Amino acid sequence: MTGSSVIAWPAREALTRLGVPWPRTVLDAVLMGSLATWAVSSAYASGGFTGWRFPLPVVVLLLTVAVVAGYHELTLRNRLPASLGLLAFLGLLGWGAYGAGAEVSAAVLWISGAALALERLPLAFALAVALTLAAFFALILPQATGVGRAITVAGIVLGGYALRLDAQARGTAFRLLAQERAAREAEATSAALAERARIAREIHDVLAHSLSAQLVHLEAARIQVERGPQGPFRDQVLERVTAARGMARQGLAETRQALSALRGELASAEDYLREIAAEDGAEVVVSGRSRPLAPQTSQAVRRAAQEALTNARKHAPGCRVRILLAYEEGGVTLEVCDSGARGPCGALGTSGSGYGLLGMRERAELLGGTLDAGPEGTGFMVRLWVPL
Repeated sequence: MTGSSVIAWPAREALTRLGVPWPRTVLDAVLMGSLATWAVSSAYASGGFTGWRFPLPVVVLLLTVAVVAGYHELTLRNRLPASLGLLAFLGLLGWGAYGAGAEVSAAVLWISGAALALERLPLAFALAVALTLAAFFALILPQATGVGRAITVAGIVLGGYALRLDAQARGTAFRLLAQERAAREAEATSAALAERARIAREIHDVLAHSLSAQLVHLEAARIQVERGPQGPFRDQVLERVTAARGMARQGLAETRQALSALRGELASAEDYLREIAAEDGAEVVVSGRSRPLAPQTSQAVRRAAQEALTNARKHAPGCRVRILLAYEEGGVTLEVCDSGARGPCGALGTSGSGYGLLGMRERAELLGGTLDAGPEGTGFMVRLWVPL
């Protein structure tokens, strides 16, 4: 046994009742109740508590309960001097009971104090306290020999030490269970990350390459159309090709963002908002203390901002757009407000229809958040709130 082990506190798990089965808890309660009843009834049976001294056994019992409760709390916080002080007070209560003729009550107090010391204190201090309190009990034994008193002290100490070993074994089992759970969670997380990386590779090898090839062909088609003869047909084809190229570029950008999310490499939501706002000349305002967002929360903010800007571009081209990202105590709020939404956009917000708004609302609700969309002044407002 090392020097550090005899002055070290038992593990916190051993000092709590974590993992104690309910039958054992009931048995402990019955045992303590029986001891308390025996001690009080024996005190009254001794005949020394009459008149004004009559309530003293009950008062001592209540004091003992308070001392034991305080002792448990102090040992849980590893407060050694205060814990030793409470055990010393318990020993003095025992001497008071013995002096008043309540020998059984004194024995119960001293033996209980010894057991509590061995169960919850650093071993060196526990042995010193337990030996002292057990010796008090052995000294009051009538007609006991020296060997008998030594055996009594040894029995009390061994019984208390058995309680300590039981608590330590329970605490060790609880720690091992917690470590096993943590290992399983880490294994599950690792497997999920590996699967996400595999999916990201598949998407990159198929969809991203396909979109990149489409961009090349659409750019070549645009150049060929621009070189063709002027006319309405040429203009219509060029418009369609240019729009298709823009959608392919946007799809490629979104695919790359999805790949980054799968790999856990997402840029901050603020950087993303500034990036997409720059394309439309929108204003971005960030308030509150910036904090990293969970991947699901970050994706909800990104998709809501992207959909709101798309709606503003579609229904109110040329309007001023303001994006506000506010970090709050329990969540994050995104507001996208334009200055000129009219007609179809107002009807969309009022009815709550439209697959874009519906998808944003569903994404927010899955995260425990909310999404509101509707007219705001002369424009249109989309407000998303999701918890952190």
